[in-house]
Amino acid sequence: MTSVTTMSAALPVEHREQLMRLAREVSFESGTRLFEEGRHADRFWIVRTGTVALDLHVPGRRPAVIESLGHGELVGWSWHYPPHLWHLGGEATTPLRAWEFDAEAVRAMCAADPGFGRAVAVWIGRVVAQRLHASRVRLLDLYGPYGSGPE
Repeated sequence: MTSVTTMSAALPVEHREQLMRLAREVSFESGTRLFEEGRHADRFWIVRTGTVALDLHVPGRRPAVIESLGHGELVGWSWHYPPHLWHLGGEATTPLRAWEFDAEAVRAMCAADPGFGRAVAVWIGRVVAQRLHASRVRLLDLYGPYGSGPE
């Protein structure tokens, strides 16, 4: 599935190659928490294989799963904007292989190369908009009197 959250759809080849120079391969077991809402966001991932569930803390209830991300999708955008705190939580729901990126190094690369920085900023902005929409729909489904209704 290709969406605005996939690196291949969002970044031109030269910027993908530039970003991938900073990639580190990582693996996580199913059930591993990658990050927690409200904590420091110092890295992000692009899924190679497996699935990550993004969730939102709901007082007095289990976390609400907002969205599931798979192959090629960006996991994490909070690293890009101050104060660099996670807005959601994330958990591997299957065994996960991903490319991991150090946020500080990517932000430095963005500052050093305005074209690259703009491409990343547009990508992250699209991701934020898509995640906001997914959050709204999911919360209406869970807690609205009539769900989110037809779109």
